[in-house]
Amino acid sequence: MKRVLTIICALLLYAGIQGQTIVHLSGTTATLECYNAEHPVAAVVVCPGGSYSWLDYKVEGVEVAQWLQAHGISAYVLRYRVQGWWAWATHYRLIFRGNRYPDPLRDAEAAIDWLTANADSLGIPTEGIGIMGFSAGGHLAMLSTYTRQPAFVAPIYPVVTMRQECCHTRSRRALLGEYGRCNQVMRDSLSLEEHVRPDCPPVFLVNCVDDPIVDYRNSVILDSALTANNVPHRYIQYQTGGHGFGMSDTRGSAECRPWKEEFLKWLKTVL
Repeated sequence: MKRVLTIICALLLYAGIQGQTIVHLSGTTATLECYNAEHPVAAVVVCPGGSYSWLDYKVEGVEVAQWLQAHGISAYVLRYRVQGWWAWATHYRLIFRGNRYPDPLRDAEAAIDWLTANADSLGIPTEGIGIMGFSAGGHLAMLSTYTRQPAFVAPIYPVVTMRQECCHTRSRRALLGEYGRCNQVMRDSLSLEEHVRPDCPPVFLVNCVDDPIVDYRNSVILDSALTANNVPHRYIQYQTGGHGFGMSDTRGSAECRPWKEEFLKWLKTVL
């Protein structure tokens, strides 16, 4: 009996170490998976990519959060609403609404609002709440600045435009819907380069020229818009690394992987 109790205690301890708190955001079906750092210098909402169709939750979510946590930054992985595999495969949203804009934006807003409201209890400096996103998640991170004012934004190899020839069409269809993707007004309203404000928070932008998924010109367009509006930002363009490398030490290339350290250096300058 004693041995059984010992095993049970060990399993509970292991579960406590491995498990993370999941927060269900009010008014939405989205969740935040919490990776709280001890005495955090900042907090980041992490938006995984996946073309607004699915989420690369492990590589661009959990692994990112774990890395940030290890460097004294609390991280909160946002499981936001996306189109889903079935909608991508069948086009059923021609008849039923499904998930589409503004659902992901409402989820990002709820995440920022929750962190802001709970900053004191989480030990987070209210002036240090930012948002980071990858690919379509990078688009969402920047989109959040339409309605919220995070302390900083880090779009990594982001989708940017919904109207120019370098548009990532799968993300556009997933976000705007089967009919909305043909609506010029909606395309313009969700093209980030058209809506950068002078009061946009500082931006850390990274991509690779050899990106085979999201045309590298998306980031070039965003960099130009940020420059034109005098928004403080850092843009790092690598020649090699492709797409989807996240915080991985094996994906991408030796050239692009140091972006993580460059982000930490940059963050110190804006906090």
